[in-house]
Amino acid sequence: MERLWTFNFIRACLANFLLFFAFYLLIPVFPLYLIDTFGATKSTIGIVLSSYTVAALLIRPVSGFILDMLQRKPLYLVAFFIFVVTFVSYPLALTIGMFMVFRILHGFAFGFVTTAGNSLIVDILPASRRGEGLGFFGIANNLAMVVGPMTGLMLQSRYGYLIIFYLAITTGLIGFVFATLIKVEKVSIVREKAPLALDRFFLVKGTQAGFTLMLTGIPYGMFITYLAVYGLELGIRSDLGLFFTLLAVGLIGSRLFSGKMVDKGQLNKAIEYGLLISVAGMLMLASLQRFYVSHPDLVELLFLLIPIILGTGYGLIFPAYNTLFMNLAPNNRRATASSTFMTSWDIGIGAGLILGGSLGDSEGGLALAFGVGGLLILLSYVVFKVMAGPHFIRHKLR
Repeated sequence: MERLWTFNFIRACLANFLLFFAFYLLIPVFPLYLIDTFGATKSTIGIVLSSYTVAALLIRPVSGFILDMLQRKPLYLVAFFIFVVTFVSYPLALTIGMFMVFRILHGFAFGFVTTAGNSLIVDILPASRRGEGLGFFGIANNLAMVVGPMTGLMLQSRYGYLIIFYLAITTGLIGFVFATLIKVEKVSIVREKAPLALDRFFLVKGTQAGFTLMLTGIPYGMFITYLAVYGLELGIRSDLGLFFTLLAVGLIGSRLFSGKMVDKGQLNKAIEYGLLISVAGMLMLASLQRFYVSHPDLVELLFLLIPIILGTGYGLIFPAYNTLFMNLAPNNRRATASSTFMTSWDIGIGAGLILGGSLGDSEGGLALAFGVGGLLILLSYVVFKVMAGPHFIRHKLR
């Protein structure tokens, strides 16, 4: 069996962890920061924060095309560095409009660096262990999800916001150092003379799967952003950072066997099981508001159980979808496949931020938003089972 845990792979995982740590450090803090600094409403928060995702979405197709045309590592490093230094801009924003502009610039950098990193890791992984390798690479994100939000919320409650921005810059720069140490063989670039077409920027064969992934991303964008606000509204006494810790426990636990399921040819099953588990988690999250008055102790218990369920579901989904897009693309379209995978997810996340904020300000509140999110995952399951899954079986290249 080909070796997976090389020093090269470990460096890539460390760089990925530190990049996403800086990212997740601020995810649950930004809504509180916008409320405290600018007096923003939930709807405004959704629009401002979703601008980051929209920017990442716009850059991904272009980045995929560029990364397939040029050597990936230099572009990865440039985007990584820009991503890190942009953290400096947030404390300088004097108005919510300025904050939004900085958020858009940061989104462009994030969209490029994550597309580059995801395609770069495929270049250094042994083909026979690609699903497993992508699963472990993704665990680096999940570990960041444990310590990032937990650390951010802890620092915010004790020291304020400025130290969080400083920490994001510092850890991002350390990640950049690890990124420079990744060794990648020079990829032979095939420059096609054919005119530019849609499939140079977007993996057309991944459209159906991308639609189902987008639907699944909407509720993820909702709860990852508005969870802290929801917990405060319910009067949850537990440390809100613990929710993200338990979410990551579920994500990591399921990723450990999800990648192996994919490598054994059970990719569709991994996605289907993950979607059904995620539906249950979202509907349970939506039910907390109803039970709070009559069963406050039950709400506290469910608040600790739900993230494990959601983490398990999404942990099954992520590496399976990532491999699905890679297996639909020829080798010289890996970055395009990666871009399509992440673009689909970004659309969902951005829609979730806006929809969650809009529904959160309605009479039904965030409970309604999370309930709608659960139904969207159920729709995703039906579409994948009936259309996207069979389409993948028919058109996969490996």
